[in-house]
Amino acid sequence: MSTAELERFSINQMTVKQLSMPDLVDACVQSGIGNVGLWREPVQSYGLEATAKLVRDAGLTVTTLCRGGFFTAIDPRERAEALADNRRAIDEAATLGTDTLVLVSGGLPAGSKDLHGARERISDALSELGPYAERHGVRLAIEPLHPMYASDRCVVSTLAQALDLAERFPAHQVGVTVDTYHIWWDDTAPAQIARAGAGGRIHTFQLADWTTPLPEGVLTGRGQIGDGSIDMQEWQRYVEDAGYTGAIEVELFNDVLWARDGREVLAETAARFVEHTL
Repeated sequence: MSTAELERFSINQMTVKQLSMPDLVDACVQSGIGNVGLWREPVQSYGLEATAKLVRDAGLTVTTLCRGGFFTAIDPRERAEALADNRRAIDEAATLGTDTLVLVSGGLPAGSKDLHGARERISDALSELGPYAERHGVRLAIEPLHPMYASDRCVVSTLAQALDLAERFPAHQVGVTVDTYHIWWDDTAPAQIARAGAGGRIHTFQLADWTTPLPEGVLTGRGQIGDGSIDMQEWQRYVEDAGYTGAIEVELFNDVLWARDGREVLAETAARFVEHTL
């Protein structure tokens, strides 16, 4: 693989979470990979300033930070804590040099069946966080998750729902994450990608394949590119026709991949990216 073939490829840290932060950065440099998407927990474990220096010295671009969100609590104390944590996430993104914080919005609070109310509380949170993010040079990217996560993880299940929320705010404050794993089943998604592109709201594009049967708990069911049902080139065409020219992250949660050598998985993922997107 050439450097040119990997120019837009970004490895999301969760894909190779078995690699330590220094090993991840070294593996990217050795493989000619210039982009990485980071997660808050391993960043905090290694140290925010230390991580920022590590990636900066290696010449890597941090394409996104995952994740903020979880805005749907009803209890005032819990809501205040969520807002405070998201301000910290925005600060962390700015320190790492990325302009995009990915948001997983949160599921239904315990005992609640009010989807509409939960979505409105997301809007309330964004109204406070959007201006704060703008002051720090960070965009908020609402990620719709597959409907199977609606009850406990994310009440935003479609790009249309994500855009209905995002469009209440300026595009440089709030946009969306387009993730193949979560939207490939939705025949309205291509039109929504065009809508997002027209408004300048595609803040990041992520790839993962859909493989079945899903594992127990479903969180670690994201398949390696090319192993499942999704036509990656088709979805890439949609986002590029909508004007997106940024990095393309591969974000996989997969126990089988995590059990393997991380550098081997990184090399395989880069090769799959070239095979299935170029």
